[in-house]
Amino acid sequence: MTAKIRLNTELRNKLFGKIKHVFENENTQEREDFLKARENVDTQYKSAFELASQIVERAYPKEDVTTLRHYKKKYGDAVDVVAKDKCFYFSHNEAVDDDGDKTETKSHFDFGLFGNLNGNEYSDDEGRKFAYAYLREDLKSLDLNPDILAQQEKNQDNPHKTKHVDLNDKALGRTSSSRYNSNDCIGMTKSFNDQYYLDVIGTSYCRSRAIACTQNEYKELEAWRIAKGQVIATHQTWVDSITKQCDQLKIGLKAYRYLSEAIELATELGIEVEEAELIRTNSTGLTIYNPKNLADMIKGLKNNKPLTTAEKIKQREEYLRQSVQ
Repeated sequence: MTAKIRLNTELRNKLFGKIKHVFENENTQEREDFLKARENVDTQYKSAFELASQIVERAYPKEDVTTLRHYKKKYGDAVDVVAKDKCFYFSHNEAVDDDGDKTETKSHFDFGLFGNLNGNEYSDDEGRKFAYAYLREDLKSLDLNPDILAQQEKNQDNPHKTKHVDLNDKALGRTSSSRYNSNDCIGMTKSFNDQYYLDVIGTSYCRSRAIACTQNEYKELEAWRIAKGQVIATHQTWVDSITKQCDQLKIGLKAYRYLSEAIELATELGIEVEEAELIRTNSTGLTIYNPKNLADMIKGLKNNKPLTTAEKIKQREEYLRQSVQ
């Protein structure tokens, strides 16, 4: 009789990594929602930038830009008032307050990879979440963790989080100075941002004088920002689903004593794992961590849809039936 192989830390880690990789790449509802949101934001980016181009060129006609550039060449920095920018203050005066008086509605719209989503020129937390989610595969290919902010959503800043954020920012070409001067960015961030520059007349960063637009145009620009937010939200939901599955997986693997139990779990999850492959590349559990039961629990942490009353009753009856066996 062949002796059972005991699970050790190395084997647990190998098996955990293999199963987690499947969790991250299998087609689930959560992953599909994220991929659709990311496809949609590409469409929204295109239409929003076309609209922004019309608004900016309406405020700063091309012939005026050409004339001012001519005078700059002739007179130098004294008339240096034209620059390319990717962020703009847009405003309209079509809203009214409680007294019926017109009020200004104004916001900062940044087309950059790390651009804000809340209209605050110097707020970049959400922008960073978007950048990581949007270029997730690029960061994964560099063996980095683009999911770090989603994984740490409920945690305060800590060394682990800071380490991965710094590595991601560096890989994307975002420097400390580029937070305030987008021209200082390099690499992937620069390549992304370079698509969205327009000629603007003014003398300050983001040419802070608001550019007039209509209320409908403003709403279309807001729809683009909402689409960016949807990328973040669906990415968070997907990562949460993976994290919950991995948490249960860790508990189960820790409870198992033998490699055969862990392989049975993988099999129940529909994941093919060869015992020889794990070895080559190299306690008594509670009822809930029986490989089949744990596999069913983990599977239930994705493709989540609210149960009907009938389904809840059936689920409870099945639980009671198994409890008395």
